Amino acid sequence: MSLQDGVWNARWKAASGVGRAIGRGLTDLLLPTLAHDTPRAMATPGLTAAAWSRITFLEDPVCDGCGAGFAADAGDFAGRCAACIAEPYLFARARAACVYDDASRDLILQLKHGDHQPFAPLFARWISRAAAPLLDQADAIVPVPLHPIRLLSRRFNQSAEIARPLAKTIDVPFVPDALVRLTHTPSQGGKSARGRRLNVQKAFAITAAGARRVEGRRILLVDDVLTTGATAGACARALLDAGATAVDLAVVARVRSARQLPT
Repeated sequence: MSLQDGVWNARWKAASGVGRAIGRGLTDLLLPTLAHDTPRAMATPGLTAAAWSRITFLEDPVCDGCGAGFAADAGDFAGRCAACIAEPYLFARARAACVYDDASRDLILQLKHGDHQPFAPLFARWISRAAAPLLDQADAIVPVPLHPIRLLSRRFNQSAEIARPLAKTIDVPFVPDALVRLTHTPSQGGKSARGRRLNVQKAFAITAAGARRVEGRRILLVDDVLTTGATAGACARALLDAGATAVDLAVVARVRSARQLPT
């Protein structure tokens, strides 16, 4: 078991399919299904209508390079925003399921820091819809890793929890041990775009097992949030240096101002 899989994957594998099905059936019989965002009974698991309506989902047309939404369909336009044309990311393409704002942040933090696991498969379903063109060409899925110290305190890697069901959906290898985080960097919060790049410049490396599994493959990198792209760019560099043919990025949410024209 990969360290980045955390305790939840071990628990998931420990239970047989039959046991899970029986347990779920008994639970549904005795207790109603609750909404993910509030302790309210629902017919099927998911968000309440109120929570769903607050999420700003990103629909086509979007920038192929960073996933930013366009105000109108650009027709035969190249499909990239001005910033991505002027200064492309190291990853080839990106997609985000929704905008990172107060509504989506609360849900993501419930998974990331609140240990609310039902959000992981929900976010995977969101990504599978938003990143369908990327999933169609992915040869393997790699989550952005956590440093062991942070993984120990959090007990699981939220990116891996989202990436695992995503890989299962499209039946491609899930490679949680492809990358390692070498340095326990300070939080990216509050840093400028340049500060974020410097903070993670040498933070990631490919593992021996990862090098064998990414060489010659198009990799889909999965993370929870895209801000400036510094973390994803550093991961993409390590994967490309290891022989990946290309790296695409899929995230749950992206900030509206992730990209700005270089000055």
